[in-house]
Amino acid sequence: MLDVTKLLEEIKASPYEEIQVVAPHCGVVTFGDLAVGTRVRGVSGMWKEKPGTLLATIEREHNKKPIHAGEKGEVTSIETSLEGRFVEARTPLMVIRHFLSRDEVLRIILQRTLNLFNAPERAKYYFTPDVDKKIKASGSRSVTVHDGMELFIMSRMKREVSLGYSGPDGVIYAVYFQHNENVDAGQPLIGVCPQEQLPLIEEVVARVQTEWEERE
Repeated sequence: MLDVTKLLEEIKASPYEEIQVVAPHCGVVTFGDLAVGTRVRGVSGMWKEKPGTLLATIEREHNKKPIHAGEKGEVTSIETSLEGRFVEARTPLMVIRHFLSRDEVLRIILQRTLNLFNAPERAKYYFTPDVDKKIKASGSRSVTVHDGMELFIMSRMKREVSLGYSGPDGVIYAVYFQHNENVDAGQPLIGVCPQEQLPLIEEVVARVQTEWEERE
């Protein structure tokens, strides 16, 4: 049985994630005026065209390249000893504490409670035409799936093959892939909810919507 209260309390106990920022490539690092405690903003804009706060610069072959924050949060540590020094790619530079949004909490809970069907390999995925038409008309939760049902078209290196669903019967409660974008192997494509558990899942969603406090 799904324990809604326990799930929410676990996340409330640590309502954030620690994001480690690393050097994208080798070069000389400069942090500028950034300090511990600085609040930073993440990428924004309709098409994610607005970069986040400038965190540092890496100079490589006399070419300075900026490092911007990907998520909003607070800088909790900076490797100040690296200021003005040459660093290798993937060297840890700082840590940003990102407080989870309501949508992020819902995504975490749903991925822990739904039956996930994952991508078997890196490829682009599409629903079969009949299923795609139904989802566009009535939403993903109008589609009931069963084990062995032909559900996806997997496209890789100009080769398309059908892919059947394997797992328990239920409705497609969440869709995790985007049209015409590659999905890495092991990443979830859909989350399926058995019919009898729908009321419990709806309770989770309702409680998060009403109880979760957003932080700036």
